[in-house]
Amino acid sequence: MEKSEVRKTVRREYGKIAKKNTSCCGDTKSGSENISKAIGYTKDELDSIPTESILGLGCGNPTAIASLKEGETVVDLGSGGGLDVFLSSTKIGSSGRVIGVDMTPNMIDLARNNAEKNNITNVEFRLGEIENLPVANNHADVIISNCVINLSPEKQRVFDEAYRVLKPGGRLSISDIVLLKPLPESVRSNKKLLAACVAGAELKDVYLGMIEKAGFKDIQVLEKKGNIEPEIAVEKGEGKSDLKIILDGVEVDIDDLDEDKENLMALGTSVQSITVTAFK
Repeated sequence: MEKSEVRKTVRREYGKIAKKNTSCCGDTKSGSENISKAIGYTKDELDSIPTESILGLGCGNPTAIASLKEGETVVDLGSGGGLDVFLSSTKIGSSGRVIGVDMTPNMIDLARNNAEKNNITNVEFRLGEIENLPVANNHADVIISNCVINLSPEKQRVFDEAYRVLKPGGRLSISDIVLLKPLPESVRSNKKLLAACVAGAELKDVYLGMIEKAGFKDIQVLEKKGNIEPEIAVEKGEGKSDLKIILDGVEVDIDDLDEDKENLMALGTSVQSITVTAFK
């Protein structure tokens, strides 16, 4: 898939999520909250931020290991409805600042409305691409990101930009999806699975190598979650059976994937969620 097509697909799908105010993997607010709890957020954390910012997006809780301090400046790459921005804002206090960057106008509108309605004044949301951050050099103490870098068709540039924006001694704290082995081409080119943070994922060693190439030191994988296990579902109706694969909560018709059942089930050993820290 061309870079422009990847960005167009991601912007369109996440724009829909912002308008519906639901997760890509669930249809209700309670479902979004349950997903958020499952990936590492506590009830107290979720209760402390605007409910409308909880969209059930992400694969971890980067703020849990970011060691945020009073007065720090934080930049969130792919801030969505603002969940991690608002959670960070409670930790860095009124003397700190959190900047959320997202390329989807609907997400920026949703996040700004959340901030205004809840009178949260130590945050701001900027429309922009994470490959071209609208943030000055050496500006941030911490950069966080939650299951977004895998969506970028230019991951090395994302890490280069993160390094540029961080102050010397600043730190990176990200949760993301990586691969333990290559995906079938039919999966990599599937737009639904791209938006579900699967199709665009990079091999783990390559991903960590990009962070090192950008200049980061002391790179550590602090958390590895279990592999994403796909399900095979059969839907019967009108005299026929439709075979579907459900991967990371996203349903895709088997006919759309040019792979046999065994190869599709093996995807569960390919995809993994990790949390990484590194320093400039």
